[in-house]
Amino acid sequence: MSTDLSHTSGTGSTDDAATAVEAAAQEDDNRHRSAIGQLLGSIAHNPKALTGAAVLGMFVLVAVFAPLIAPYDPHATDYGRGVGPSGAHWLGTTTYGQDVFSQLVYGTRQSLLIAFLVGGVATVVSALIGVGAAYVGNLVDHGLSLLTDIFLVIPGLPLLIVISSYIRGGGIMVMVGVIAVTSWAYGARQFRAQALSLRNREFLDAARVRGERTSYTVVFEILPTMSGLLVANFLGAAVYGVLAVAGLQFIGLGDITSISWGSMMHWAENNEALQAGTPLWDLAPGLCIALLGASFSLINYAFDEVSNPALRPPRRRRSRPDRKEVAGANAVQQP
Repeated sequence: MSTDLSHTSGTGSTDDAATAVEAAAQEDDNRHRSAIGQLLGSIAHNPKALTGAAVLGMFVLVAVFAPLIAPYDPHATDYGRGVGPSGAHWLGTTTYGQDVFSQLVYGTRQSLLIAFLVGGVATVVSALIGVGAAYVGNLVDHGLSLLTDIFLVIPGLPLLIVISSYIRGGGIMVMVGVIAVTSWAYGARQFRAQALSLRNREFLDAARVRGERTSYTVVFEILPTMSGLLVANFLGAAVYGVLAVAGLQFIGLGDITSISWGSMMHWAENNEALQAGTPLWDLAPGLCIALLGASFSLINYAFDEVSNPALRPPRRRRSRPDRKEVAGANAVQQP
């Protein structure tokens, strides 16, 4: 009899443990789906975010289908020097005889690639350093916080110019690394502050009890709850990447031999495009840089509302008439 009772008791405790694990997993799934639903809902109900998403989608389509959209080879120099806009050349030609519109279309590829790479690398570094410092605490937190403070007080633009001047002519990945090094610290400070408010939550206590590794807890438990902040930091770093790479190429740093918006502005400025009668060679890529940066910023409005509820606009509620008022109005209307 005692054997049966012990067996039944052991089976019951095992079932309870399994049920608790399943409930915890279901809770995590619901929490993650709720965060994703909030993000999508914020975009769908935000006109600014919809406008930014439409502009960004247009640039993505142009970058993907550049060979089909561009009418000419962007490197070819067979189309006349300094020709004005016409039916054959919508934005005219450069002083080297290249089609400006074709260069603009192909330049979208590198600008978007660098924006996404810089945004991704800077966000990953910021999240791992900020969340890791807050979750581990003690000496690790002090050390990573000190490193973050050092990069915060160092002027970003001078450091970017100095590093780029020493690695002049590097490829895309070198440029991405240089820009990411100067753009991760602010995001790490935000992630650390957010992670400190989550460090003593129940789902993290459950992860500690289960014996999960620190890396697993940071990546799969904490970061999914910060989806709004992750996307907001990605978009902010992407805007910084677009402007930084264009600025570096404009002053002659980076790879100015490639087809990009920054290199177009560099060669247009060197050849005095505004005075030579080919202003679109300089103005068109500048306008595209502004539009791409604006699209990232507009999308960021929606994710700011998710990460900061104080920024959410008040929802309009339909005013329903009181029953007594309706009854009184009906009584008045009766003869």
